[in-house]
Amino acid sequence: MILPAICLSLPPWVADMLPPPDQVFTSPESRMTLALTLAQSNIRHGTGGPFGAAVFDLDSGRLIAAGVNIVTAANCSVAHAELMALMTAQRLIGCFSLLADGRNVELTSSTEPCAMCLGALPWAGIRQLACGARDADARAVGFDEGDKPSNWPDLLEKRGIRVLRDICRDQAVAVLQEYRRRGGIIYNGQV
Repeated sequence: MILPAICLSLPPWVADMLPPPDQVFTSPESRMTLALTLAQSNIRHGTGGPFGAAVFDLDSGRLIAAGVNIVTAANCSVAHAELMALMTAQRLIGCFSLLADGRNVELTSSTEPCAMCLGALPWAGIRQLACGARDADARAVGFDEGDKPSNWPDLLEKRGIRVLRDICRDQAVAVLQEYRRRGGIIYNGQV
């Protein structure tokens, strides 16, 4: 039996959307704007679900890595935007933990994490999570976000991960609704 290589790549258009390396993102809203732009572009390019994420160094305000959902394009249920951004950031810094070298890292996600992505956050080495749309907003368009404890933000806080919610929420909800309006695939829809 030949084992296939598993290789996940972000769509080529993502590189064209990245800001210059010296651009500084000084606020949660500026960081969320990038995540939402990625999510919206992912819809328009037809390369995956309506989710975007980015990893930022909070001390410098600079982008480390970006990610978009490529579940349908890659035929891979774990290729969520948050995981793509985290894996890319870890590869770029050369370490499985983003805490390496004392980094102070934020994951900015266009929507609150699903159960799978939530589970990955403590091991990724982030210090802060910023979310746009809420779990309920993703469910409202048909996505199944999995079983999460209702107090998940408190549980992350106990692990030393600060949680910011509702950053540009109206814009984030509009991206989810645009995906639904355009007939985007709800690949893990509620039954």
